Amino acid sequence: MQIKLRDINSIFPYEGNPRINDNAVDAVTASLREFGFRQPIVVDADCVIIVGHVRYKAAVKLGLQKVPVHVATDLSPEQIKAYRIADNKTAELAEWDFDKLKAELEELVDFDMTLFGFDDAEYMSNDEEHTPKAGTFKEKFSVVVDCTDEEQQRIVYELLAEHGYEPRIISL
Repeated sequence: MQIKLRDINSIFPYEGNPRINDNAVDAVTASLREFGFRQPIVVDADCVIIVGHVRYKAAVKLGLQKVPVHVATDLSPEQIKAYRIADNKTAELAEWDFDKLKAELEELVDFDMTLFGFDDAEYMSNDEEHTPKAGTFKEKFSVVVDCTDEEQQRIVYELLAEHGYEPRIISL
């Protein structure tokens, strides 16, 4: 694989990118600042980004003039579209081993991991299921559940309340 430094103004985001990624830019900016560029931005023959949109946005935010780029000239237009989607989807399929993650985070004394998207190591549970503590993320995320009837709404409401959430019923 050939990687070259290219002027950041010579590559372009894909206008149809289905990934909403602005919330990741600050963490990737911190990562680039701390560790440098370790993964290239992948573009097509027209210099349109296939993968690496967040790295591109972070590089812009850092004011970088040149970024490492790989030009994927061996992919068909359909492969490019599939790769763009697959690259993002496959990252969602991975899970954390919370015991190992907690151990790794506890050993990091010289890094502020909140810069990279971690709130702190306390959000991890020590129970057998290795799941985040109930209620930990409720200030950050909300979920809308479209119930088909009042019975389903009652069940969802009770389950959320049972796990420490304060569900709100909103009629549309």
